[in-house]
Amino acid sequence: MTKNMTIKHHLNEKLLMSYAAGILPEAFNLVVATQMSMSDEARARLASFEAIGGGILEDTNKEQMSPTAFQDVLLKINKTKPVKKYSASTMVEGVFPEPLKKYAGDELETVKWKSIGRGVKQAILKTDNKASARLLYIPAGTAMPNHSHNGLEMTLVLKGSFHDEKDQFKRGDIEIADQNLHHKPTASDDGPCICLVASDASLKFKSIIPRLLQPFFKI
Repeated sequence: MTKNMTIKHHLNEKLLMSYAAGILPEAFNLVVATQMSMSDEARARLASFEAIGGGILEDTNKEQMSPTAFQDVLLKINKTKPVKKYSASTMVEGVFPEPLKKYAGDELETVKWKSIGRGVKQAILKTDNKASARLLYIPAGTAMPNHSHNGLEMTLVLKGSFHDEKDQFKRGDIEIADQNLHHKPTASDDGPCICLVASDASLKFKSIIPRLLQPFFKI
């Protein structure tokens, strides 16, 4: 059974172009692919970027290749771990869209949660070491510690909603945070919020206790 939803917060053009080019870390690829499976608009925007990229390649002047070029490329591919890229799929009933099931299992009951305090739980997903990906469970009405960011963080809402000083984010919405965003995400009162989060650097907490616990929770 398919399900349509209204998504307010989408990926920006830079991330879509990077995804289309296949240059994002695996954790970010996972977030992008998961939102793609939840949004017809996001898939349409991605298709336009891929079409533009193809057109640019068609218009590029052809260069003479060396006789060993093909063998050289194969050698480099064999030495490089490929960054996984996910195709769009139709949104189905349930919390986890298809791309995420390959990492988290079919449903919430299969997730191996670990408590990080105040009822908040996380499950770190296995991706390459260029960035980290995790599922985050935040009980209704619970606020995360006030923090900013050392790098890029992408948060995709899978269930429920949260709000911060910037806006409200519901199922299918994605918040893109960088060093300029300082906020205190809080789950809505009507139920727990479950998110898929990817980041390429640690958070910058304002309070001392979250900073002391960072090494243990890998945030």
